[in-house]
Amino acid sequence: MKCEGLTEEQLRLRSVPPFGMSLLGLVRHMADVERIWFRRRLNGEDLDGIYFSDADPDGEFDNVDTASAEEAFSTWRAEIEHARAIEESCADLDATTKSPRRGVHYSLRWIMCHMIEEYARHNGHADLLRERIDGATGQ
Repeated sequence: MKCEGLTEEQLRLRSVPPFGMSLLGLVRHMADVERIWFRRRLNGEDLDGIYFSDADPDGEFDNVDTASAEEAFSTWRAEIEHARAIEESCADLDATTKSPRRGVHYSLRWIMCHMIEEYARHNGHADLLRERIDGATGQ
């Protein structure tokens, strides 16, 4: 909803300088977050980041100048579908990650709470970015 009605140029706009974040960067970031927590951590899949790498750790935010909004939204939606399928395959919320993060295994319950926090935090960022672009405020 925060991105509805905007052009690709507006989605790429870093509208709160010196803050380097854009709405398109946020969408790309959340695609990677979905992938990391559900596919890589919970399911143990050996996957690289979609938009970032060790050599480019902020690539999802930094490399938006020629990025496609259609591709980013499609990728984000696909990662959500993967996450839902993995979540549905778990016996319960106490299922734990197959791939630890910093040596710690997390439960599906923890991951779901973390994802709520992640989306809440970045929706706040999106509110600020969107308001600076065209004055629209969200709910």
